[in-house]
Amino acid sequence: MTSQEQDSSDALPDVLGAALRRLSGALDHLEAATVRRAAVERARADLDEELKVMQDDRARLAAELDGALSRNRALTLAQADVTARLERAEQMVREIVADAAVDDGEAR
Repeated sequence: MTSQEQDSSDALPDVLGAALRRLSGALDHLEAATVRRAAVERARADLDEELKVMQDDRARLAAELDGALSRNRALTLAQADVTARLERAEQMVREIVADAAVDDGEAR
């Protein structure tokens, strides 16, 4: 084997070793990026789930609020009706009492 052939065969393992080191480094970077990406995807899924829960809560609370407002309107109307009836009843009682007082005065 000539010295040139010896130098060439010695250089080949060095070139392959360097290429393998670069490939290994690239694979390490790829694996790290994949791990980071998976973590980001998990965090996004958690955020999406939390948003869904919050939207469900908001819809439920909106429905409860609508129901409470409806009940409040119904109670307000009922209160106004009862107030009017009580005022009429009070007026009728006053009239009856006044008529009874007049009748009592005439009877004496």
